[in-house]
Amino acid sequence: MAKPLIIVESPTKIRTIKKYVGKDYNVTSTSGHIKDLPPKEFGIDVEKNFKATYLNIKGKQKVIKALRTAADNAEDIYLAPDPDREGEAIAYHTAEILKKKGRQFHRVLFHELTQKGILDALSTPLELNHNRYNAQQARRILDRLVGYQISPLLWRKVQSNLSAGRVQSVAVRIICEREREIQAFNPEEYWSITANLEGSVPPPFDAKLVKKGEEKLTIHNEEATNHILDELADKSYVIEKITQKTKKRTPPPPFNTSKLQQDAINKLKFSAKKTMALAQQLYEGIDLAQDEPVGLITYMRTDSTRIAAEAAIEAQQLIRETFGDDYALDAPRFFANKKKVQDAHEAIRPTSVYHTPEQIASHLSKDQLSLYTLIWKRFMASQMQQALIDQSTFAIRAGVYLFSASGSQVKFPGFLALYPPGESQDPDGKTQNLPELSEGSLLKLHAIDPKQHFTSPPPRFSEASLVKELEENGIGRPSTYATILSTIRDKGYVDLVNKYFRPSELGFIVNDLLVENFPDILDVAFTAKMENDLDRVETAEMDYIDLLAHFYSPFEKELDAAKAGMLNIKGVGVPTHLACPQCSNKLHIKIGKNGPFVACSGYPECNYSRNYERDEKGVIHPIEYSNEIAEGKFCDKCGKPMAVKQGRFGEFLACTGYPECKNTQSVHSSGPGNKTGVKCPNSNCEGEILEKKSKRGKIFYGCNKYPDCTFASWDKPVDKPCPQCGASFLVEKTTKKDGNFYKCSTEGCDFRENID
Repeated sequence: MAKPLIIVESPTKIRTIKKYVGKDYNVTSTSGHIKDLPPKEFGIDVEKNFKATYLNIKGKQKVIKALRTAADNAEDIYLAPDPDREGEAIAYHTAEILKKKGRQFHRVLFHELTQKGILDALSTPLELNHNRYNAQQARRILDRLVGYQISPLLWRKVQSNLSAGRVQSVAVRIICEREREIQAFNPEEYWSITANLEGSVPPPFDAKLVKKGEEKLTIHNEEATNHILDELADKSYVIEKITQKTKKRTPPPPFNTSKLQQDAINKLKFSAKKTMALAQQLYEGIDLAQDEPVGLITYMRTDSTRIAAEAAIEAQQLIRETFGDDYALDAPRFFANKKKVQDAHEAIRPTSVYHTPEQIASHLSKDQLSLYTLIWKRFMASQMQQALIDQSTFAIRAGVYLFSASGSQVKFPGFLALYPPGESQDPDGKTQNLPELSEGSLLKLHAIDPKQHFTSPPPRFSEASLVKELEENGIGRPSTYATILSTIRDKGYVDLVNKYFRPSELGFIVNDLLVENFPDILDVAFTAKMENDLDRVETAEMDYIDLLAHFYSPFEKELDAAKAGMLNIKGVGVPTHLACPQCSNKLHIKIGKNGPFVACSGYPECNYSRNYERDEKGVIHPIEYSNEIAEGKFCDKCGKPMAVKQGRFGEFLACTGYPECKNTQSVHSSGPGNKTGVKCPNSNCEGEILEKKSKRGKIFYGCNKYPDCTFASWDKPVDKPCPQCGASFLVEKTTKKDGNFYKCSTEGCDFRENID
């Protein structure tokens, strides 16, 4: 009888699983999806209840053949792709390909690749989850409906190779709207006054002015500041009230996917994409001994903060052994989830806390160890006692003014012993130790410090804060965040400048068009509701065909209207506030092969056009062309001098023979057109030899007077006369036998000289 077959999603899991199932099972993988919607066709029959056409993915023929060979005569096949919606789709498509009379398919979910996790899953197999598959289908079809119907519109109206996405376009909108908030922001001046005081016992401490009388005080300018300082000049400083309390700080829950990405970005400086790749490696198995791969963390794509009771109990045991009984809990701490539907998986935690970072460090790469340590500490801290923080506040009276000084001190560190404030999710701000004083104590003023401040605009999004924004608004799912962040950059809609997202001009243009023509698709609340509806499909609360129908009916109307009415950037362009300096018509923003530019709306009567840049307020400033001749740079096509121009990516060189010659070069290029310093050897020619490039990209040397002079050579000329025949230059040669040397190119002269 043929062995049962286990089919996983990733080939890197095979060795880990084989270690625990021994010779009782065969194990193979699908290497990801094996079926998908057609790549070059719509693939959705809207009229037939959104029926999707799935095809075997091109290039997966060998994988499919190997699956059929591995299945052979097996009667039981255990489908074990990842325990999520995408994994469910892979399981379904694998079952379709391997369907055979008498064969049974079992769905197994490996939440952790450990002996217990694998054997428990195999001993309690499930049916294929039709609702989860439908949720995946619904998402895939929604994305196809949007992407395959809006993207061609952008190709026609804006630029080829653009794309729109149901979730990615909302992410771009969030970034664009934040940038416009920044552009519209006007800073406001305000002042603070801080007194450095000391009581009868040290240490000195700082107190901030907060009230005048009983009203909160806001100081708007230097004049008001000086007035307050004058009034404080002869005042005594007395502690009017002391407030003391002990604050309990509870550790944060174990990581879910989005929180792991945020912490890894902030603390380890990893991108979301890198974080997920490393987490996948830790989940799939690391060799801790020779040929003994072990899955070190639970499944890394989860919205849940739920943990298994046995994992919490194991953590308590290690906490007692390492920190003592005072740091352990009487009973495990469990964290409530916000959404039940995402509770299919545990939080991200170590599969065993006894795999401490110190013990397994030698088996991990530096980056793997950094991420694992983050996960291990976060989980361990979640099962430790609360920290106790003593907080004191002094209310200090100085005439009619009230100052406030706050200080804190750790009474009992609890989880902070392992996961200190710099590593926790809500660290305290700067703290100071306040002296032991009593109410009514007279204080000595050491210094009083007025400072000018200005209000700040909202910050741009970093990868971490954008992930947080998407999560808090219910946009996408944690498993998709890394892809979203990569896609919006790859498409040129946003740039990551100094680790913060800024919309490109293309991003602004495309976003504005989509918001105007597809207000629902680009609406944050609408997109969040769609994610909730997909969750409801997974829990059988909603039929996925109904979801698609409710979405498509208004979308189809918006699509038809956009086809007719969307502004054509290639043609008309986007009007600006600027007048053409040549004819006073309005300048419009258009997009060419080199990106956005401004052009006169009076074209073709007026051909004014310029590249442009925006200032910090978003105001457009055309970049005037420079006609500065680049010294020593000549066109390799026509020999004319090159001029310095301004383009989308900065300065470049353009031929002064434009429009007859449209040749361009990089300013920093050392390639074609550079001078060699050698005069042309042809008699009656006053030209000089330039380095040029052939149509096939090969370097050669020719006269800058071409086509009047046709001198050309493959060998590099050197401004050094031949001592033997008197020729005006030598050429540089290189051979394997002789290395580098100079030789004379004059026929009949055999002079050569080695180059040191």
